[in-house]
Amino acid sequence: MDKRLLDILCCPVSKTPVRPLGKHELDALNAAISAGSVDTVAHARVRQPIAEGLITTDRKVIYRVDDGIPVMLPEEGIGTLQLTDFPAAS
Repeated sequence: MDKRLLDILCCPVSKTPVRPLGKHELDALNAAISAGSVDTVAHARVRQPIAEGLITTDRKVIYRVDDGIPVMLPEEGIGTLQLTDFPAAS
């Protein structure tokens, strides 16, 4: 993702900056999605694996990136507290 775009993006709710989702984080998220245990903050079940994502720097919310376009809609965010095997901050 373009660094200039990443520098201006933030969570639309908390205004917390975002960073790209790491491989281990993405793997843990997709494992939970495969298990059928991931919902958006609007309580919609996430059914498709995520190829790329952004996470807030406080590690609370994940936003998917579709075809290089960040989907930064508040209702599309995925709260990380529901992810029991989510990797710890490094």
